[in-house]
Amino acid sequence: MRAVVYEAFGGPMEVREVPDPPVPPGGAVVRVLATGVCRSDWHGWQGHDPDIRAFPHVPGHELAGVVEAVGGGVARWRPGDRVTVPFVCACGRCASCAAGDQQVCENQTQPGFSHWGSFAELVALGAADVNLVGLPEEMPYTTAAALGCRFATAYRAVLARGRTAPGEWVAVHGCGGVGLSAVMIAAAAGARVVAVDVSADALALARELGAAEAVDGSAGDPAAAVREITGGGAHVSLDALGSPATARASVEGLRRRGRHVQVGLLPPAAGPAPLPMDQVIALELEILGSHGMAAHAYAPMLELVSAGTLRPDALVARVIGLEDAPAALAAMGTAGAAGMTMIAPG
Repeated sequence: MRAVVYEAFGGPMEVREVPDPPVPPGGAVVRVLATGVCRSDWHGWQGHDPDIRAFPHVPGHELAGVVEAVGGGVARWRPGDRVTVPFVCACGRCASCAAGDQQVCENQTQPGFSHWGSFAELVALGAADVNLVGLPEEMPYTTAAALGCRFATAYRAVLARGRTAPGEWVAVHGCGGVGLSAVMIAAAAGARVVAVDVSADALALARELGAAEAVDGSAGDPAAAVREITGGGAHVSLDALGSPATARASVEGLRRRGRHVQVGLLPPAAGPAPLPMDQVIALELEILGSHGMAAHAYAPMLELVSAGTLRPDALVARVIGLEDAPAALAAMGTAGAAGMTMIAPG
């Protein structure tokens, strides 16, 4: 098969022929028909993820496609099924999985991190009966691929972790793929959204997707701007980028008893995020992490997508071929263009 490969952290990436993946027992091999270029893949390429331990390596964790083959013991899936998969692939056996918390599985694997990923024509996935998610026939693969990571991650962060309610103010710091997804989902839930970013194009797109207000994060104090716009602070605030500055601004922009949700990964090189813990105590703020969404929780989100209430397709700004994937991934280290980039490996 053809795949994007790199041999060292931060090193050159190239498209080349590599062996097809074997079918895991209890797992499946999926023919990748769309895969997203996500900032998490950039973090992996930069060496920020301890799960990447061997080279050569194939990135990519946000995918949709067709089941090519299944391993022994798989009961729910067969070749030809249209699927996506959460970026956290659970084992289905540990205590967290038994509690329904597959997104924090104790033995989790992640394509593009713990093993070769989806910047390829084929990808192997474990525990197929636990992890694969069936797709509606009418859903394009480029739309479905976003559901494996950024859109599903934002959905759970906004609704399950942030507990966003109609009429509340929600601040979203960082309007990349996760952030724009969060803007759309929060607005659809009846919240009033303040989008914060340094890119005028990203803020314009956030407004199109439902943001009531937009704040230029490079002009002055974004937390103060959020507090002023919302009349005292946001009820819920997300750091969808992942930096010490955006994490702190997200917390400082909250009102009393507000809820901060950390979604963006914080690269180790940036150092620890110095959160204002005196403010956390005085205002009784909640600091929450959010790590993807389990496969069994996808059904309500898919229903909203099928009904047109949520439009992940509106976030897909461009579709590229596998040959253009290395440059697109390298560009994730900067602000880049607004919207999501999808790869069609075929």
